[in-house]
Amino acid sequence: MRTSLQETLQKTGVMVIDGSMSTALEQLGCDLNDSLWTAKALDQQPELVRQVHENYFIAGADCGITCSYQATIPGLMAKGHTLAEAENLITRSVELFLEARELWWQRSGRAEGRAWPLCLGAVGPYGAYLADGSEYRGNYGVSEDVLRDFHRRRMELLWQAGADLLLIETQPSLSEAKVELSIAEELGAEAWVSFSCRDGSRIQEGDRIRDCAAELEQTYPHLRMVGVNCTPPQFVEHLIGEIKAGCHLPVAVYPNSGETYDPGTKTWHGSRDGLAFGDYARRWMRAGANAVGGCCRTVDSHVREVVRARELFEKLG
Repeated sequence: MRTSLQETLQKTGVMVIDGSMSTALEQLGCDLNDSLWTAKALDQQPELVRQVHENYFIAGADCGITCSYQATIPGLMAKGHTLAEAENLITRSVELFLEARELWWQRSGRAEGRAWPLCLGAVGPYGAYLADGSEYRGNYGVSEDVLRDFHRRRMELLWQAGADLLLIETQPSLSEAKVELSIAEELGAEAWVSFSCRDGSRIQEGDRIRDCAAELEQTYPHLRMVGVNCTPPQFVEHLIGEIKAGCHLPVAVYPNSGETYDPGTKTWHGSRDGLAFGDYARRWMRAGANAVGGCCRTVDSHVREVVRARELFEKLG
């Protein structure tokens, strides 16, 4: 039986989202220098994926994102997997989350009175499959039919495997998000859309995020949340206001740590602007965010900062 986003928000107030899968896997010794990125671990080191999920629950996450962002059928088949093997690995991404959740729940979660963590079935953009950094640009030059064929079976597998919501994340493109949300409607699946943004008001392809939020809320009845991820933290506070100006849905934010990604070398550079992640998190809560967490380069320590920020927000605002 699935848990709804509304049920979880009623239990948690501000919901704490987990952190990066990739950085956490690397900390556990996983080599992700591969076109499959985190999806490589599904096949070769699934026990580490399970451990990452459990570590985030222990840190305080109220929901978690499956290791399926870059797990696509064509991407896996290009690495030599059969169609059946590729589909099984996508399904396995949800199963690993569910196993970690049950293990943590029995060990400590239930006794601590925590919320039952939501399973968010991650659906990365077409640009993630290209593995060339184009999830930060959009404008792939492919048709909506190509995007539909690319996304549909993966979304179906994630939903059938037991994800509570489909998380359409790191979206640079309104048109691609609409394709994916149309598929979610066909599946009867609740969905959450998260855009990657170029500044404090626009998604990567240039559309104003408030206009995107307004159109999506009006068009897709199964849409439950709109937000931002894989975006520099300094843009997030203003983006929250823009989303809230465009729609009445809950708002989720889980930006990067503040470093900058170089798609050529596939490395991160630079440092945060000096403001602690937890200080940012409290600002975002004050601005009206209903869910807060981290994306690239964030780990369980960042999740703990968000938990502390929520405690302060609940006491002091």
